[in-house]
Amino acid sequence: MARTSAGARRWLAALALACAAGAAHAVDITGAGASFPFPLYANWAHSYHAETGDVVNYQSIGSGGGVAQISKPTVDFGATDAPLSGEELDRLGLVQFPALLGGVVPVVHIPGIEPGQLKLSGSELADIFLGRITRWNDPTLTARNPGLTLPDAEILVVHRSDGSGTTYNWTHYLAQVSPAWQETVGVGKAVKWPAGQGGKGNEGVANYVRQLRHTIGYVEYGYARENDLSHVALENSAGNVVQPDAASFAAAAASADWDAVPGMGLTLTNQPGADAWPLAAATFILVPRTTNRPASTRAALAFFDWAFRHGDQMAEDMHYVALPDALTDRVRAVWARDVRDRDGKPVWP
Repeated sequence: MARTSAGARRWLAALALACAAGAAHAVDITGAGASFPFPLYANWAHSYHAETGDVVNYQSIGSGGGVAQISKPTVDFGATDAPLSGEELDRLGLVQFPALLGGVVPVVHIPGIEPGQLKLSGSELADIFLGRITRWNDPTLTARNPGLTLPDAEILVVHRSDGSGTTYNWTHYLAQVSPAWQETVGVGKAVKWPAGQGGKGNEGVANYVRQLRHTIGYVEYGYARENDLSHVALENSAGNVVQPDAASFAAAAASADWDAVPGMGLTLTNQPGADAWPLAAATFILVPRTTNRPASTRAALAFFDWAFRHGDQMAEDMHYVALPDALTDRVRAVWARDVRDRDGKPVWP
């Protein structure tokens, strides 16, 4: 074995001490909730770890699970696509803020139909999920899509089986465009579905649609792209047929007044605008208003602060929309004002 010089030994010892110090100061951050933003949070976490050494463990368990976990709390942050009301935030002792924007999309598996070829209105989409339109060659659908050959096949509806913010946004939209949906099903993270079968998480719905012919479901747009699913083009509130992409998601949020509701809890479905995607959505983060673990809460906020400053390109690459700087500045002001330790001292910055 080659002998190591005294200088080299001192250098290696210093390196070992530095590594040990880095390991000692590394932080583990835990979060859980919405599956909508999971692909991006995973990418952000990977890059954040490479840059800082801190580890962010995020579990995609659905928005309902995220609210439950942060309310106990057994995690450092929760995530939900269904914003909590001011009353709920007060009752649970939580602070809420938006983290990014994206879109929910209808997806289909019809042989020969490419992404964006099938066009639907909101009321037609509602009638499919209500079980009123049951076959792909229904006259209403063929009239809407004169250039497509739609099969004489039963429509298999796929929906979420778990409590889901994606479902909240989906049902919120259908209730706006269909009085029948509002009267018979309504809005919620979990509803009594008139038709179809359930899949757990965006992942579960995407898997069903990918594997089964003649299906229709709904997922976050990134899941549609990652799973090579055919999305549906939708008629928006201006009467224009639009495709889902970062530009149409941003158009839906362009006139949003984030201070109009407590916790910035805006639902962005069916927004006005010629180019607006009608199923745009924000996803939100929840942290304790008074934290028993200020270092962990501060570390969670530091992760999102880093994402706001460095995560825009990753968001764009994965078909999300990063928050504008003016909004992230308002979010940081909320952290500084509202998140406190048990002695009443601000946790941030």
